[in-house]
Amino acid sequence: MQINLIPQRRDDALELSFADDVLTINEDALDLSSIPAGATLPIDAVDCKWLTSDIERDADGVLSLSLILPLGFIPDPTTDEAKAVLYPDPLEVTEEGAITLPSYEATGATDDNNG
Repeated sequence: MQINLIPQRRDDALELSFADDVLTINEDALDLSSIPAGATLPIDAVDCKWLTSDIERDADGVLSLSLILPLGFIPDPTTDEAKAVLYPDPLEVTEEGAITLPSYEATGATDDNNG
C-alpha cells in the first residue's frame, strides 16, 4: 500500500496500522478488501476525516490513498528534521502492523513569542 501524506497544522494525533486489507486509523477500522484490482473507492463513500483522496487499487492489487499528517508547531521549518515532516515521502507499506509516521519534536520550542 502507498500512503501519501498531506501535512496540516493541527494538535490531534494520528495512529495507523494495517493488517489483512484493513487500515486502522486511530482505532477506526477501514476494510479495504472489497476494492477489486483496477477499481477506485471515491472519497465520498468513506466516512473518515483523515482521508484526502479516493482509494485506488491498481491492476497489481496495490492500494494507494492520501491521509492528513497532523503537525504540531514547528519553530524552524528550514531544518532537515522539519522538512522531513513538511514534505514527507510517500509511505510504502509492505508489512502488517503499526505504520511509523514521520514526526518532529522541537526541543524547548514554544508556540508563542514569550520563549
